Amino acid sequence: MLRVEKIKVCYDDVPALHEVSFEVEKGQIVAIIGSNGAGKSTILKTISGLLHPVSGTIEFEGVRIDRYPPYSIVGLGIAHVPEGRRIFSRLSVLENLYLGAYTRKSEEERAEALEHVFELFPILKERQSQRAGTLSGGEQQMLAIARGLMSRPKLLMLDEPSLGLMPLLVTKLFETIKRINEEGTTILLVEQNVREALELADRAYVLMTGNIVLEGTGKELLETDLVRKAYLGM
Repeated sequence: MLRVEKIKVCYDDVPALHEVSFEVEKGQIVAIIGSNGAGKSTILKTISGLLHPVSGTIEFEGVRIDRYPPYSIVGLGIAHVPEGRRIFSRLSVLENLYLGAYTRKSEEERAEALEHVFELFPILKERQSQRAGTLSGGEQQMLAIARGLMSRPKLLMLDEPSLGLMPLLVTKLFETIKRINEEGTTILLVEQNVREALELADRAYVLMTGNIVLEGTGKELLETDLVRKAYLGM
């Protein structure tokens, strides 16, 4: 579904990614793990068109997209839930959700998408008229993911979705991510919660200082010395 081939990305001529390559197959959960500053968020921003690579290519369902603007990439079926939630705090929950559905032209499609996210996150249905900024941190993260799902994406990209959440909410969040995937949405997950991410992932990549240094199934990476020592403290 997604093929990233040798992309190099810079900030003010300083390289952030060095010829990074990986693939995401339809129906998979693929995780990218690594420490702060490794370049994980940069990968997602480049796929979604917020950044453009200096070199290399990105293809989605056989179409090269690395020069497309973000709104075109959303239209193709890629949704990006950024780190830090980035909800519109002064708007209501419902208004935030409808902004996520702007690529859906018919009211029927928007209604179906809304029904789906309310089924996944019942608390959002209860709070739909509430200002988004008054939600708890966990509820705001639910809203951010739900807003991404409103475009009914083929590929959902999640950037640090468990950041700042209590352990109980983290468990519930990963259960929800698994359910979203089981319902047919492919997921690219960037996450510092390494054990949970790798237990969930079909395939995973370790990113260090802008380079992919290890890849394999989630279970395979959990058994490697690098992951155990660098990220699990074992």
